Amino acid sequence: MLADPTVADCARRLYEAEQMRTPIRQLSLDFPEMTIEDAYAVQRALVDLKTSDGRIVRGRKIGLTSRVMQRAVSIDEPDYGALFDDMFFDDGGTVPAGRFIQPRVEVELAFILGEDLKGPGVTLYDVLRASEYVTPALEILDARVEMSDPETGHLRTIVDTIADNAADAGIVLGGRVVRPHDVDLRWASALLLRNASIEESGVAAAVLNHPANGVAWLANRLAAHGVPLRAGEVILAGSFTKPVFALPGDTFVADYGPLGTVSCTFAREEGL
Repeated sequence: MLADPTVADCARRLYEAEQMRTPIRQLSLDFPEMTIEDAYAVQRALVDLKTSDGRIVRGRKIGLTSRVMQRAVSIDEPDYGALFDDMFFDDGGTVPAGRFIQPRVEVELAFILGEDLKGPGVTLYDVLRASEYVTPALEILDARVEMSDPETGHLRTIVDTIADNAADAGIVLGGRVVRPHDVDLRWASALLLRNASIEESGVAAAVLNHPANGVAWLANRLAAHGVPLRAGEVILAGSFTKPVFALPGDTFVADYGPLGTVSCTFAREEGL
């Protein structure tokens, strides 16, 4: 286990990297012995720094929910991070591209909880019962850790991503709001378009066979820390497309068919 001062220093470096828009060297290179639990300790310290700054946790995100992505980083379970109040952008609105380092966009379903969920023992059916509604979403990812080491070419690992708040950076909610029992969420599907060209497509069953399974996994995973999922929180259940890089001026539209669309445009200049 990493010593507490080391955990605090890693969190501070990540915090400053986000503020300065400059990624840090991979923690997995500086600390080859770093474990997944060490990485979550860094993430918790990072969340504490942000909440001390006045930011408010409005929900959680789940990542690495597909088998393909898990195999790519040599893990057998998803990861998670916190959603803060200043990460939410309006559907059809403008996102300040200069706020990010290397933004990417994914397609997801968001569960908005009407009741608390606290593990252990939370099931898919508990999630469906506790969710007030489900809506389409775009997640914006960013990397405050170098994705590739410039000297060795070493790619960041799962501990780098987890420590970096699971690469979470933004969220856009939109489309049609539905009750979780009104549609078969396994078959919710979407096309992801960048500048009117289809870049990715997918179906929500790719998220652990049912997107509600991701929410159940998260509630049970957080139980070890005594942390419940609270009523009113937004839970991003996990992407069912690969992430697509976003450049200033790019417009993204996720077309969910019967569930409508959700979109955003990355500003060409900061503040536009």
